[in-house]
Amino acid sequence: MHKSKLAGFIIDCESGDLRSSSNFWGAALGMRLQQLPSDEADRYMRLVDPNSDLHIEVQTVKHPSRVHLDIESDDIEAEVVRLERLGATRVANVHTWVVMQAPTGHRFCVVCASSEDFECRATQWP
Repeated sequence: MHKSKLAGFIIDCESGDLRSSSNFWGAALGMRLQQLPSDEADRYMRLVDPNSDLHIEVQTVKHPSRVHLDIESDDIEAEVVRLERLGATRVANVHTWVVMQAPTGHRFCVVCASSEDFECRATQWP
């Protein structure tokens, strides 16, 4: 049986200004900003949870601003199949994660587990 849990939240910002969006959300949530590696730095900025409980990022997007959650799993495909049985639909395979849509219309992602207690099985999609 695979394991899954809430990983955190992604704050999708249509503004196109990652730095000012990140500055606002960092100040609003009392979290410091952390630059991500160069291949992600132009679209994502991490907000560091002082309690280390949640993974929170600000992301620039081309769709209307919203917040979505990430579910981390040690077996991406098994978790996607489980969620599909519950009524979710697969929207897109992106790098090593899957974008899904709940029956309620909310988008969310199933991501490779980053916790030490998880060893993730994921496929790399183009």
